[in-house]
Amino acid sequence: MELSPYFPLFLTICIATGIAAAAAAASLFFGPRKANKAKQEIYECGIPLVGTARTRVSVKFYITAILFILFDIETIFLFLWAVSFDMLAWPGIGVVSVFFLVLIVGLIYEFKRGALQWE
Repeated sequence: MELSPYFPLFLTICIATGIAAAAAAASLFFGPRKANKAKQEIYECGIPLVGTARTRVSVKFYITAILFILFDIETIFLFLWAVSFDMLAWPGIGVVSVFFLVLIVGLIYEFKRGALQWE
């Protein structure tokens, strides 16, 4: 009887599910069940809860997050390019040069628009 080539994947998924279920069951069985006001309170980085969650946030936080994601994705592409550098040779250098040029122009644009200024 020949096993399917997907059997190791199926076995890994079963083992991972079993370990997760065992950990959840152990925490329910062995964990403390005493509830009090301090345990029921919302915990946010050690800072006491003040106000509601509906407060307005400055747009600068969102712009910073978007720029971070943009340049984080750039790093991923550069890592992939560096790993396959020997296969890409000179055409790869040309493509990455254009990629860098577009990113540098975008960074200059964001700098001139004031997106990197934190007042």
